[in-house]
Amino acid sequence: MSREPVESSSIRSIGYDPMSKMMEVEFNKGAVYVYEDVPEDVYHTLMTSESIGRAFSELIKSAGYTYELKG
Repeated sequence: MSREPVESSSIRSIGYDPMSKMMEVEFNKGAVYVYEDVPEDVYHTLMTSESIGRAFSELIKSAGYTYELKG
């Protein structure tokens, strides 16, 4: 999955696959996490947010999506 660079103090890039509803998030410290069953509209809301980091916390982290460290 290819990731798109984002402007954030904590996140370097984000990728999304609409077929599998999987989202990859690469953090600035190098870790990459894969989040499962993320709806496409949530991904689009995240990517168009004024603050990607804050939106990530509210839309993804707080929502409790299943995730795993990629590597």
